[in-house]
Amino acid sequence: MRIPGIRDYVIEKLQCILNPRSIAVIGASRDPNKIGHQIVKNLIESGYKGRIYPVNPKANEILGLKCYASVKDIPDMVDLVVISVPAPIVRKVVQECAEKGVNGIAIITAGFSEVGNKKEEDEIVEIARKHKIPILGPNIVGILNSTYKMNASFAPKLPFSGKIALISQSGALIIGLIGWTWLYRVGLSKVISIGNKADIDFSELIVYLTEKDPDTNTIAIYMEGTDAGPELVEACRRAAGKKPIVILKAGFSKRGELATMSHTGSMAGSARIYKAAFLQSYVIQAEDLFDLYDKALALSLQPPAMSDRILVITNGGGAGVLATDAAEKYGIPLSDTPPDLAERLKKYMPPFGSTKNPVDLTGQANEDWYYGAIVEAVKHPDVGGIVVIYCHTAITDPMKIGVRISEATKIARDYKKPIVVCFIGGREVEGTSNWLKEQGIPTYPTPARAIKAMAALREYGRIIERIKKRQQ
Repeated sequence: MRIPGIRDYVIEKLQCILNPRSIAVIGASRDPNKIGHQIVKNLIESGYKGRIYPVNPKANEILGLKCYASVKDIPDMVDLVVISVPAPIVRKVVQECAEKGVNGIAIITAGFSEVGNKKEEDEIVEIARKHKIPILGPNIVGILNSTYKMNASFAPKLPFSGKIALISQSGALIIGLIGWTWLYRVGLSKVISIGNKADIDFSELIVYLTEKDPDTNTIAIYMEGTDAGPELVEACRRAAGKKPIVILKAGFSKRGELATMSHTGSMAGSARIYKAAFLQSYVIQAEDLFDLYDKALALSLQPPAMSDRILVITNGGGAGVLATDAAEKYGIPLSDTPPDLAERLKKYMPPFGSTKNPVDLTGQANEDWYYGAIVEAVKHPDVGGIVVIYCHTAITDPMKIGVRISEATKIARDYKKPIVVCFIGGREVEGTSNWLKEQGIPTYPTPARAIKAMAALREYGRIIERIKKRQQ
């Protein structure tokens, strides 16, 4: 059901949904194969510190916790209710939640508008809106908050902790992406599954995450469609210049639009319309899942690039050529190294090295050359950002290179200039790549992905410039 505008009470109560002091799981089960059992188990094992109330009229105890026959029997106030019961029972359960006066509801159950049962879904929403109880879902995986140690979902574990909030219409995709966060060290603060978004829409989550959530500094969204376009634009414009938003919009193809309708009951809509809306609302678009992660990672860890002059520093000529091609493709074409900087960079390379852009330190480059070249570039007033590329060689230790890059990045932060890194190699460099990300330095396996991440940082810099110009 379309939202009637961005609602203040929803923004207020999202605090209780995303950071609840107490959670009731309606449909909690003693059967380990049931989702209701998994949600209770995940809450316990994730380290959630709030109160957990399993609700099942046929059980006295589940996983050592006292069980209640109804949410109305719980003696305390309930912030969040997670519903995992068959679809025909959900309406009755939501009515009981309204009578109890809970603060928010997340409906795991599927079988509503995504399969044509729009009437039943709307009836549930009407009850909730009458009592000002926001609903996430139905047809969702749940909610995960790594900062708060809360896994109120049937995803197997919390994501790697960080500063990106991920909102997704796809539940199964969330489960896979959580695995990626650990594999690639992409840190998430919250993961919010919205499924059919029968009540709470993207816009209200964006406003909350921007204005009320100190644990999030970047918002990443997997979107299939929305029927609240003006509210989405309004929310993104409210976030503009405060927190970057990266959106992967799916369902642009004819078959993709049909798949979207059968998945979450959403209208996919015209690619042209969405792209125009994203442009006017300062949204950074992603092309695929890797691109969503790559851009969100860079934006969550580094400051925006406030100049078009991006310098590439590498120890491999071929990698530099690939970076040059990618820079032109992604809207940050490389320009010549400033002459005074080029002269200073000669100290960090052999006579046959190149001070052009890309700066080629050659395969002889050691950790001190990398450090010196990066610091010289950071301090130059004309340089807006630096892409550092390392190709593994037999004479260098990737970890030593990584440590010195990290030390140089600390200086770059003082100058508010972004650094993006590419480490090329096998298992020898994998550990260092992950370590660098844990130090707050976005690191990628190919020059093109590193350049694309820097392009996102420059795009966000241009967004800030546009906002400042508009405000003058």
